[in-house]
Amino acid sequence: MTSRMHAPHTTCPGCHEEVFLDELVGGKCPLCGCSLEEFEESLGDFEGVIERSDLSWLIFNYFVFKQFVDLGVAPQQIMDFITAYGENADKPAEEWTKTSFSLEIPMRRSDRFRPKKCSACGRWFINGGKKQVAGDMRKPQLDITYTCDRC
Repeated sequence: MTSRMHAPHTTCPGCHEEVFLDELVGGKCPLCGCSLEEFEESLGDFEGVIERSDLSWLIFNYFVFKQFVDLGVAPQQIMDFITAYGENADKPAEEWTKTSFSLEIPMRRSDRFRPKKCSACGRWFINGGKKQVAGDMRKPQLDITYTCDRC
């Protein structure tokens, strides 16, 4: 039932029942046969939603989200990255521009007490700083870097 909540739908002008767009039969209400042509004209607003809801795209987003959550990345950062990455889905693979990423992750207890080298200035530090995971969606490896508080 929850998967249907966000599906595009309208109220039929003939029988006044809620009708989902994927249930239309030839552009007509499946219950009374009333034409819904005026609503089909506004279907262009929902085309991106319908295309993005295919199973492969949902599975891809799930596994990307899960991988980053397991690393400790904040969910908002993950969703911003997936949205930016999703803007490339309509383009050919040669034109993709947002495949690289850099996301902040929390330091583990062992990371807090060992010496770390700042990736920006090259200084060694022990306390404070930020831990980041960076990479490219086209490549399998992830780079973990540390940045001191001064940079």
